[in-house]
Amino acid sequence: MTVRITTLVENTVSWANLLGEWGLSMLVETEELTFLSDAGTTSAAAKNSVALGVSLTGVDVVTISHGHFDHMGGLIPLLQFIRKPVHVIGHPSIFDSKYAYHPGSKMCEYVDDSDYEYIGAPYSREEYERCGARFVLGTDPVWLTDNVVTSGEVPVLTDYETIDAMLLVKQGDEYVPDPLPDDLSVFIKTEKGLVVVLGCAHRGIINHLWRGLELTGLDRVYAVVGGTHLIAADDARIAETIRELKRLQVEVVAASHCTGFKAACALSQAFGDAFQLNNAGTRLTF
Repeated sequence: MTVRITTLVENTVSWANLLGEWGLSMLVETEELTFLSDAGTTSAAAKNSVALGVSLTGVDVVTISHGHFDHMGGLIPLLQFIRKPVHVIGHPSIFDSKYAYHPGSKMCEYVDDSDYEYIGAPYSREEYERCGARFVLGTDPVWLTDNVVTSGEVPVLTDYETIDAMLLVKQGDEYVPDPLPDDLSVFIKTEKGLVVVLGCAHRGIINHLWRGLELTGLDRVYAVVGGTHLIAADDARIAETIRELKRLQVEVVAASHCTGFKAACALSQAFGDAFQLNNAGTRLTF
């Protein structure tokens, strides 16, 4: 099983003529399936596919890791670019009313509740569907092929991985902590072990890896690609994460988006040449 991953958009770029933005979208190709993991924030992913000479006509599926704007905002431009109906796999909560709490930020003095920033999907389900999205929403894993499966809801089993308290969901007039049940990843079985494609891993990168091993029956993780959401992690959590990655015999860590500078430096020091920044334009083959 050969797996090719091209990062279409990310916070930073690896090559000239590419656009960077706060967001993530990756094209994943296997012998059995071609799919997009997330869509970024704007039309940058679609534009970068042209700059990279990457065709999206073979895309069969889009997986949505969770319902934040930086993973769903670019879906309509991508669907318009693909120009055919595409199955979009995700959790029903991707359309929840999601917010971030920024106390004292005064983001807009003309808007009530200005400490609360809307960070959910920028379009309605109907608007996505008009552009060709065929949503397949559920809480269970979805086997896309015999070797590719989505995580479904990821159990939180570690005691050191927690969801950011500033991430909220609005229920009626009340803002409550968002448990992010929609936090989804994709697992690919290969001869070398599990290849894990992450969106943000809000529920914890290790919880995602354990989920992948459970679903696939494999006993080791070969590669981890995507957002690790260690951007706000303290030193203890980063150290615990690195210890478990090593215990799982991970050979490739290609970190993106919400990893953060401090965690990226720690991962680079721990994994040496096995670590790389996975930014827009990066092409990985496993």
